[in-house]
Amino acid sequence: MSQDLFEAARAAMQHSHSPYSKFKVGAALRDENGRIHAGCNIENVAFPEGLCAEATAIAHLIMSGARQITEVAVSADRLDLVAPCGGCRQKLAEFAAPQTRVWLCNAAGPQTSFTVGELLPVAFATDSLG
Repeated sequence: MSQDLFEAARAAMQHSHSPYSKFKVGAALRDENGRIHAGCNIENVAFPEGLCAEATAIAHLIMSGARQITEVAVSADRLDLVAPCGGCRQKLAEFAAPQTRVWLCNAAGPQTSFTVGELLPVAFATDSLG
């Protein structure tokens, strides 16, 4: 994983709106053109209506006109590692190939990675909707 993707995830985390949990998360996605799209978690007092960092990063990716995720970094400030939740795993699977790397990071940098397919081995697939 390149340093710029890690730094984008860490920078996005600083914009987190997490007044209830105090749990900041940042995510950064690289698209098919090499551009980085970042997002942070945004909580809402009407639980569970908040947004995960991965979801806001995907929204930025789509709004830019990109459609393919080629690499992901996720970072949090209160855990050594944080992995995408189940819903975000499906969201990532919508725009990433099963072999796309998802890097789990902490303040020191990337610690480990999984593929999207490893995180969600039986994802819903668009072509299965027939």
